[in-house]
Amino acid sequence: MAALARYWMLWCVNPGDDRLRYQHRDIPSAKAFCYQKRDNQTKDMQQVLLSLFRRADSDAEKRAQAGLCLRCYVSDPILKACKKIDSLFSGNKAFSYQDLLPFVLNDDGQKLVVLSEDDKTQQVVCSDSHLQPSAFKIFAVEVLRTYKGDDSSSMSLDNWAFLRTKQHPELKNFLAEFGFKPFSDWTLLNRIQQSQLVRLTQREQLMVEAFHAVYRRDRRAKKQYGRCEPPTAEQLTEMNALLERGDAAFGLSSELLTGIKQIAQQLRAFDIWSAREPLEIKDQETGDYILRGDLPAEASDESEIDSQDFLAFLQQQLAIALTTSIEQAVQSRIAKLKKSKKYAPFASAYLTGLRSYYEEGRSLREIGPQLGMSSWDQTRRILNPGELLSQVRQLTAQFLLAPILKEAQAKGLSATPADPEYLRTLMEQIELFIDSKIFGEAVSETKAGKNRSLNSEYARVLISYLQQYS
Repeated sequence: MAALARYWMLWCVNPGDDRLRYQHRDIPSAKAFCYQKRDNQTKDMQQVLLSLFRRADSDAEKRAQAGLCLRCYVSDPILKACKKIDSLFSGNKAFSYQDLLPFVLNDDGQKLVVLSEDDKTQQVVCSDSHLQPSAFKIFAVEVLRTYKGDDSSSMSLDNWAFLRTKQHPELKNFLAEFGFKPFSDWTLLNRIQQSQLVRLTQREQLMVEAFHAVYRRDRRAKKQYGRCEPPTAEQLTEMNALLERGDAAFGLSSELLTGIKQIAQQLRAFDIWSAREPLEIKDQETGDYILRGDLPAEASDESEIDSQDFLAFLQQQLAIALTTSIEQAVQSRIAKLKKSKKYAPFASAYLTGLRSYYEEGRSLREIGPQLGMSSWDQTRRILNPGELLSQVRQLTAQFLLAPILKEAQAKGLSATPADPEYLRTLMEQIELFIDSKIFGEAVSETKAGKNRSLNSEYARVLISYLQQYS
């Protein structure tokens, strides 16, 4: 009965109570509808309700009642997702999971809602059974609209609601206000915290202070509150002038820019390390913080972690992962060409073609005739530098995940086995790091056109590999 009750018990926001800002509300009409549809197989209830909710040819009120039951059901994983986000970002933050609830638990269960025939619009069922488009979108209905649980390989409704909650745009924008978003280098520097600042060298701290003095001043003066753009040449010159007072100036503004970017890379590495699970969790009943039960008895204290050592470890592992990924991706591409009836004759020319592209800077249009390829389109399909780059990026992230996770588990910072949500968060942080360090520049090179300069770290490592194995 407890499992069935999920279809008529709705978690919703309780704005009248500052202490507990949400409540579990009984929805009588949903309960009555569930009893009408119930059989001896409670596990089939969800499929019965989903089928009825999606039937455009069915009575609108019955469809809406089925949807109301499902809205009650998904309110539980929506609440759990908010709590999970809270735990992932616990520590120095100024919000709790209850601050997230208004974005996603915006359903009071009072309206009957169906979807339009094209499944794009929420419609309210009025008292006289006619439909009218809803100006207010209920998030739980949106979860149901996008759920495609049509076969055994599909994600469960619980997991889908959990995932959609984490991806909610307004919720992500809210988190961004507290620093939890994919940041540019300039945003990382602009919002650096004292706990991160003290881990930098004295000269790096002076660079950050100069950056803040000029960059923050100008943003405030221009009332800029959106994305942080790169500093201008004038701003870099002024920063360098400030650094000169502390004998920390650079010879060229471009050198200062490089130095600032290197600091941002350290901050991004700190963020990867801080993506771990919290050592303590908050007991929602008592309000006290307690040690997580799945951690080893002698977990390392956070203050013992040397972030500089971790940064060196991360750089070393990144170099290994990149080299391994390039070798695996190139060999995989050659093997695929050899198996192709159409392109097998060109498999032996693949490495030569890549060398011409990366080492000599030739275009695909120039390379094709030299290798006996009939057209630019055929050359692109055979060499496809963009596809190779994408595959190397994916492999690099995968290869980097394992040593970072192993290190975190060795220090007691992650459960064994790791929680799936933790793994997803960690992988997102790794992808942001490798993009800032390697692949962002590599992608820009490939899009630069005829006069591109292939000097990125990715291009250098790939050229080294091609020279060795051609």
